[in-house]
Amino acid sequence: MSNPLITEDELISEYTVAHGRAKSFFPRFERKAELQHQTHFCPGCGHGVIHKMLARAIDELGIQDRTIIVGPVGCSVFTYHYFDVGGMQAAHGRAPAVATAAKRTRPESVVVSYQGDGDLAAIGSAEILHAANRGENITVIFVNNAIYSMTGGQVAPTTLIGMKSNTTPGGRTVANEGYPMHVSEMLATLEAPVFIARVGLGDNKQIAQAQRAVKKAVENQVKGLGFSLVEVLSPCPTIWKLSPVAAQHWVTEVMEKTFPLGVFCDKTKEAAPRALPEPGPALAEIPRILGVADEDLPEGHSGACDSAVEVDLRVRVAGFGGQGVLLLGEMLAEAGLDAGLEVSWLPSYGPEIRSGTSNCHVRLSRQPIDSPMVMQPNVLVAMNEPSLRKFIAGVRPGGWIFYNGDSIPEDCARPDVRVLAAQFTHVADEIGDARAGNMVMLGSLLQATGVLPRVSVDAALRRLVKHKKWVELDERALDRGRALYRESCEEVCSVG
Repeated sequence: MSNPLITEDELISEYTVAHGRAKSFFPRFERKAELQHQTHFCPGCGHGVIHKMLARAIDELGIQDRTIIVGPVGCSVFTYHYFDVGGMQAAHGRAPAVATAAKRTRPESVVVSYQGDGDLAAIGSAEILHAANRGENITVIFVNNAIYSMTGGQVAPTTLIGMKSNTTPGGRTVANEGYPMHVSEMLATLEAPVFIARVGLGDNKQIAQAQRAVKKAVENQVKGLGFSLVEVLSPCPTIWKLSPVAAQHWVTEVMEKTFPLGVFCDKTKEAAPRALPEPGPALAEIPRILGVADEDLPEGHSGACDSAVEVDLRVRVAGFGGQGVLLLGEMLAEAGLDAGLEVSWLPSYGPEIRSGTSNCHVRLSRQPIDSPMVMQPNVLVAMNEPSLRKFIAGVRPGGWIFYNGDSIPEDCARPDVRVLAAQFTHVADEIGDARAGNMVMLGSLLQATGVLPRVSVDAALRRLVKHKKWVELDERALDRGRALYRESCEEVCSVG
C-alpha cells in the first residue's frame, strides 16, 4: 500500500498560518547577490527583531502603500533594502529633519524615523529635540544599545557608567564623559509629544510589550495625533563581546538599571487629531503672494517656457566669494520658476565673505526634482581656474563648460564637452563694471542652452536686483554674453 505524494502547497492549505513573513518586507533582500534570505545584522542583534515589529505593525494597520521609512547612518542604514515601502536616506543624525520634510510635503503618508543611539542622541540630538518640541506627526523608533556599533564601538551618549569602549578603555566616567543621556525622560518633559515609551528585548515578555508599543506609536500617526517615540533597549553581542543569549540577559540585568522601562508620556486618549496643513498656493497665485503686480512683469510675459523643449539643466556654478556665484544661480532658479519649471538652488560657501570659495547647485526640469545636489553637471560655470580644476572631471560628456579665462589649461582639456572660454570679467569691465562678469557668463549660458524665455530672465532680474543702475548694467551684460556666444558659436558648437 503506497501513500500519495502531498505537495507543500497542499499541506499548507490544510492549516491556518499564524505567523509568517511580513508583507512589508521584500520577498528577497537583494543588497548582495548571495544570501538574499539574510539581513546584514549580526547574530543576536536586536535590529532584526525590531524590523519584524515595525513590519508587522505596518501590515496590521494596512498602510504599506503610504509608509515612508527614513534611515540614517548606522547599523540601520539598509532599511530600504529590507522594507518594501517608501524609503529615504538621511545624513548622520538628520532623520527627524528629513522625516519632518517628508510628512509636511506628503501629509497623507506615514513617516517613520528609524535611528540608533549614536545617531539620535549624539549628532542628531538637536533634530530629535526640536521635532518632538514641535510635535511633528511622525513616529520615531530609537534603538538604544549603549554604544556606537557600526563604527567599531566608540562611547555613545547612552554608554553606561563604567562601560568600556574603544574610546573609554578604562570605562566611562562621570568626570570625563558625563552621565548617560536619558532621551525618553528628557523628551517627556516637553508639552507636544503624544506618546513616549521605553521597552526592551531582554525576554519574550518584553518583546511582546515592545511589539504593542511600536504598533501604538505608528497607529498614533495614522490617527494624526502627533509625535510618538519608542526607545528600544537592544542587545549588541558583537560590540559587547557577549554571546547572543548573554547579551539578551545583559539588557534585563544591567541596562534596565540605568534605563528603566516604562511609559513616560501617553496623551493618546485626550489628544485630538492634528489638522492637515493647507495645500500650497496655485502657481498663478504666486505673483500676488510675492507682491509682484502684472504691470511689474516685462511686456509679453507668458509665465511658461516652450512646452516642446525638453528641460533637464544641471548646473554647477563655482568661483571666489564676491564674483556673483550665488546670484547667477539664483537668477537661473528664479527665471525657471517664472517659466513654470521645477527648480532647485543649493548654495555652498566657506566662512569668508570675500575671496573664499563659493559654489552652488542649480537644477531646472519639467519633472519633479529628486535631489538638489548636482554632482555630474551638464553645465559648469567656472569663474576661476581652481574651480575649473575642481569640477571639470564631473561634467557629463556632451555638456557645456563656461570658463572665465583665455583657454582651458592643456592638462584639463576634455574632447567630449563643449567649451566657451573668454575673459568674461574683462568684457564686463568694458561695458561698465567688472562685477557684472557673472551676468555676461549667464547670458552666454542662456543663449547656448535656450531653455528659458527672455521675459522670464528679465522678470527674475528685476526681482533680485533692486537698484535701477545695476538692472540696466546687468541687462547690457546679459546681452553682451548672448552676443559673445553667437560670435564664438562656430568654434564651440563642435564637440572635440
